[in-house]
Amino acid sequence: MAEFTFRLFVVGQTERSQAAKMNLRAVCEHRVPGRYEIEVVDVAEQPELAGELRILATPTVVRIAPLPQRRVIGDLSDNRRTTAALGLPDTDALFSEGG
Repeated sequence: MAEFTFRLFVVGQTERSQAAKMNLRAVCEHRVPGRYEIEVVDVAEQPELAGELRILATPTVVRIAPLPQRRVIGDLSDNRRTTAALGLPDTDALFSEGG
């Protein structure tokens, strides 16, 4: 099982939805390569799942594991903010500290 599990809520195959998918994968590959899992949920097809997690806007990514849940709304284009908001390890900081 993956160490980090994310659920990305989108509506259809819009440009913004595609950007969010690509940006989330890129951040995960950089910060936690091979230790993550991403489930993409189209709220038009699974509205009950979006309602269950109270998703009010898309795209929204929810970090399911590890707890506590964290969420970020938007296309995730700001890698530093996305990393911090999702609680991912900041590998750049580790390297800059001489580690």
